[in-house]
Amino acid sequence: MLFNSLTFVVFFAVVLALHALPLPWAVKKTNLLLASYLFYAAWNPPFIVLLWISTVLDWYVARWIYAEERPARRRLLLFLSLAGNLGILGYFKYGGFLLENWQEVMAMAGIAYAPPDWSIVLPVGISFYTFQTMAYTLDVYLRRERPASSFLDFALFVTFFPQLVAGPIVRPADLIPQFATPRRATAGQFIWGLGLASLGLFQKVVVADTLLAPSADTVFRAAQGLHPLDAWIGVLAFSGQIFSDFAGYSTTAIGVALCLGFSLPDNFRFPYAAIGFSDFWRRWHISLSTWLRDYLYVPLGGNRKGRGRTYFNLMATMLLGGLWHGASWTFVVWGGLHGLYLAVERYVAGRFGGRPTATRPWSRVALALLTYVLVNLTWVFFRARDFPSAWRMIRSMLGVAPEAQRVLYWNGIIAVTVVTAVMLLVHWRMRETTLAAVVERTPAWVIGAIWAAMVFGVITTQGSGNAFIYFQF
Repeated sequence: MLFNSLTFVVFFAVVLALHALPLPWAVKKTNLLLASYLFYAAWNPPFIVLLWISTVLDWYVARWIYAEERPARRRLLLFLSLAGNLGILGYFKYGGFLLENWQEVMAMAGIAYAPPDWSIVLPVGISFYTFQTMAYTLDVYLRRERPASSFLDFALFVTFFPQLVAGPIVRPADLIPQFATPRRATAGQFIWGLGLASLGLFQKVVVADTLLAPSADTVFRAAQGLHPLDAWIGVLAFSGQIFSDFAGYSTTAIGVALCLGFSLPDNFRFPYAAIGFSDFWRRWHISLSTWLRDYLYVPLGGNRKGRGRTYFNLMATMLLGGLWHGASWTFVVWGGLHGLYLAVERYVAGRFGGRPTATRPWSRVALALLTYVLVNLTWVFFRARDFPSAWRMIRSMLGVAPEAQRVLYWNGIIAVTVVTAVMLLVHWRMRETTLAAVVERTPAWVIGAIWAAMVFGVITTQGSGNAFIYFQF
């Protein structure tokens, strides 16, 4: 069930009506849990079983870990949880990838190995809810949190429909306590929630799907070298598309949850105004970057064990972050490039970070533009079907592709250029503030006019409703 569909509008209206009825809080939570299962079942009903397995496994294992005092037994129980969650994720998401690579290894050894057909459907959002349930067990193991006292609350934490399939990845401490007492949105929260949902859908439907996706798809489908202008416009189009698509989902999810009286954390903070790559990952997909920091980078030693180990930890974290996105070596390269950027940035900051030029306005703008350009280079590997396509795109961007051809019309080029310029300007102006602060100091009639324009844009450009990009992860 897509946020950008009439089906969801009807579904959400029913959920809101049930949530507003004078029913006991336990009944309302049960309604939300059933609604969440229905929301997920709209894609593939049998995969609800996987949600049940994750829910039951981590509910019991966390309680056993909390009650256990013997370190060896606690580690064994933690291994049981991690093996169960990662085993399911690995089977469905990485099984075919591992078989393909094993076949190539056998071929290099001169062995003709024919793997069995791997036609497994990837459950939508499995990476998101797997990391969310793992965070619960790990927090209990590390004594950061106590186990949830209510199975209903924990089950709702795992399956809460606004953020179930594409995040934000919510920590147990941020959401489970909200289920303990009755929640109902105030008038202000409800209006703000609807506004955020409208903004998110505008980003998805109008900006990502209508203005940017056609140019990005045309360029990345090309089977030959491209003119540098077309190549750069295509990459910029995808850069804006993936931000508008994913941030649009997160913003809609936050708004939908707020309409019900629940608060979800921000997942994006104007990332294309980032000055450096550490800053970028503090602004892009925040719930994943902080998850990787707290449950992978820091346990590996973080920056506490010397320069060489820090670089290794950065690279390992980002390589696994790339693999989290998809079972393909192109995603691993995408993560590896970000790991390399972070390592080089740390080295340069250690050598030259104290110089006055690093804080001057012109240098900050230059560093932000450099960050943006280098991030766009990584998006080539994220979007390309395979390495030959990625290398062909890189060569086209550098102007050294043979037989370079034009594939874009000027209307698409102009649309992408204008959207990119507006997006960068908005991100730069908003980098030190928040949307709420800007809305608060803007006249109500201006906000109303912008809101009406966004809703009009969504309605008039909706079409068939395309799935969000991050559903595949």
